[in-house]
Amino acid sequence: MHSIKKPLFGIYLHWPYCLSKCPYCDFFSHPCSAPNEDILLAGYIRDLKQMANLTNTRTLTSIFLGGGTPSLMSPSFIEKIMQAITNQFHLSEDVEITIEANPDAITLDKMRDFANLGINRLSIGVQALNDSDLLFLGRRHSVKTALTRIEEAKSVFARINMDLIYARPNQTLKQWENELQNALSLELEHYSLYQLTIEENTVFGQKNISTVDEKTAEQLYRLTDQIMTNADIPSYEVSNYAKVGEESQHNLIYWTGGNYLGIGPAAHGRIGLTASTSPKSVDKWIKEGISLEQLTPQERFEEYVLMGLRLTHTPFPTQGLSQNGIQKALKLGWITQSDNKKTITPTLDGTLMLNELILTVLS
Repeated sequence: MHSIKKPLFGIYLHWPYCLSKCPYCDFFSHPCSAPNEDILLAGYIRDLKQMANLTNTRTLTSIFLGGGTPSLMSPSFIEKIMQAITNQFHLSEDVEITIEANPDAITLDKMRDFANLGINRLSIGVQALNDSDLLFLGRRHSVKTALTRIEEAKSVFARINMDLIYARPNQTLKQWENELQNALSLELEHYSLYQLTIEENTVFGQKNISTVDEKTAEQLYRLTDQIMTNADIPSYEVSNYAKVGEESQHNLIYWTGGNYLGIGPAAHGRIGLTASTSPKSVDKWIKEGISLEQLTPQERFEEYVLMGLRLTHTPFPTQGLSQNGIQKALKLGWITQSDNKKTITPTLDGTLMLNELILTVLS
């Protein structure tokens, strides 16, 4: 069961720049070492003001600075962003403020500056704990640099997440087990562990890079679940593992069908049945800003199911789901029922068949 504050309401702010583009990355980002922060700031402030008119009675429980590589932001820029947010919104006393960082794009001094500006959670994209795979993944840092940054971060932030990518080509179970044990030795509160997927519009997709076979991918996922559970850092979502009480409050907004604002190019948001989207182009976003559209209750419900069943140990309400589908999923061992059959919870087998499970209970 995840730890959650209610009601959740967050802001996701997308920073569209990196020092270089990783060959597996499907997110909207461009290499740029010296972006024009003034132009971006004007766009962010405009978006915040527009969306505040729809939501300014809500209390912010989380702010997430994502990208891209938002640790490239200057402290003065973040200070202006935070001022713009506090001008428009009321922040909860225990607001979670996360920034994503790459080991080669942050320093100890910058971490301290960020913490002084209110950022209280760092998500660091390590991706691999051996140098050969870091090179394959197009990462700019070494294992030594990553470990140094994490130790520095532990002196500044009480809450740290580390991203790792597994199911890399030819990766064995033993190799991943050793790597994961090394990650756990860092004694962090939260780990995001993603299986490598190849998207068509990435460099890996264009080169027809292959991941491990389906059987090995399943074995790797089961091994990950076992190791993390034994370490008392169980999954709470398909790819996210945390000590109890250290779950990402911001990401729980997405997975529980909550309300959030998406600010910046390529960002999207949800406020009730209102969906917001922004162009996947910095220039277009500057010119056009956010677009709003109304979803139907059925569309929003299907999003709720799609996201909610990603929560691995959280009962999901059966209201609105197919009873025939639920019975089929039960027979297949994909779910369990509780609360007098009012909720279902995915099993490990069900999580491994998540797309099929979602289609089944919606059919």
